[in-house]
Amino acid sequence: MRMRPTLSWTPAEDLPPGTTDLEPVADALRAGGVLVLSGAGISTESGIPDYRGEGGSLSRHTPMTYQDFTAAAQARRRYWARSHLGWRTFGRARPNPGHRAVAAFGRSGLLSGVVTQNVDGLHQAAGSEGVVELHGSLARVVCLSCGAFSPRRELARRLEEANPGFAPVAAGINPDGDADLTDDQVTGFRVVPCTACGGILKPDVVFFGEAVPPQRVEQCRELVRAATSLLVLGSSLTVMSGLRFVRQAAQAGKPVLIVNRDQTRGDRHALTRVALPLGAALSTVALQLGLPLD
Repeated sequence: MRMRPTLSWTPAEDLPPGTTDLEPVADALRAGGVLVLSGAGISTESGIPDYRGEGGSLSRHTPMTYQDFTAAAQARRRYWARSHLGWRTFGRARPNPGHRAVAAFGRSGLLSGVVTQNVDGLHQAAGSEGVVELHGSLARVVCLSCGAFSPRRELARRLEEANPGFAPVAAGINPDGDADLTDDQVTGFRVVPCTACGGILKPDVVFFGEAVPPQRVEQCRELVRAATSLLVLGSSLTVMSGLRFVRQAAQAGKPVLIVNRDQTRGDRHALTRVALPLGAALSTVALQLGLPLD
């Protein structure tokens, strides 16, 4: 099984720079059958930071790994304290024009599907249906012992009751919902167990170092096989969990189009990379196609 590693990637010097020409994207959508693959960059305009873009959080933040989370109670205390604070920011986030444009493309029958690497639920909040959450969702919690699922809002309520007055000031919020807090700020934070069996609770997301469920990977591969083209939105494609679908599409001779301000690891497989802000770019394409943004 492939893991979701933390990777260091250096942009290539032999690739052409991005363009501002949106016509290839509009043409692909006019033809229909487009599979959207979105990353953290589509949510930055909603106040959720990117990992690797300008000001990306990887420069100051090391995401929690599955190995660390399962190995030590101290790591889980640190994670849940930081994530509990970060969840408040995620709860206030609203879809931006990029999310609304993708939903408009879907309502108009131009898309074959939407796969997102994000865990924020903003595509669904904008009205997109049948979204495949490649890395899971912060809105769900799973017990590592009994496998029971529960809503994150319920866990948030329990953590509030167990930690009254917990309101430290974070240095920043990250795309995985993890707030930047010091060890001193999380000292004494109380973690709550599964209400069904007393086991360890984990957000229903794929941590770095954890495998994406094989059935979810195969679901995405099938979507690529059924698609006419692949449209990548706001992903650096640094991790293999997303890049593999770009490679699959390219190997099948299907056009790959990327909208991302910075160079991506998939640029050499792409017909074009549009280097524009996503909200404005996708709103412009929707306008060109005569689609209203609800």
